[in-house]
Amino acid sequence: MLEPIVVTIDIDAPPNDVWAVMKDVEHWPDWTPTMREVTRLDHGPFTVGSKTRVRQPRMGPAVWEVTRLEEQRGFTWMSRAPGVMTEADHAIEPHGSGSRVTLSIRFSGTLGGLAGRMYFGLATRYIGMEAESLRARCESAHVGGGAGNAHV
Repeated sequence: MLEPIVVTIDIDAPPNDVWAVMKDVEHWPDWTPTMREVTRLDHGPFTVGSKTRVRQPRMGPAVWEVTRLEEQRGFTWMSRAPGVMTEADHAIEPHGSGSRVTLSIRFSGTLGGLAGRMYFGLATRYIGMEAESLRARCESAHVGGGAGNAHV
């Protein structure tokens, strides 16, 4: 198994504002260019067991299932393909008057190492873009700005 790709970014918005944007997965294409289409496959609250189909540029569609969710703090979801399990974590913590967000992605399974090496560059670019786009979206809705850059 390869080491996860991790990006941490400070956002000048309170955790509850960041959480509101983060958990509204169907609207991710509105604010990040790394998402072409995001469709919930179930109804009701976004919670453990929720499934979502994600279409991203230069990647095939994937179904993600929420495996962990802590209100106001983040969630983890997993996608499976033959021989590969991909796990993505989205964590929020209070930081000063704003938030610190850590996004990570990890590839595992029989072909996880191969998939991780094949997609390392693209996944690293996408997760960095997603962090910066999340910051821009949250700070545009919150008075203030300029909390910092993403750190890969």
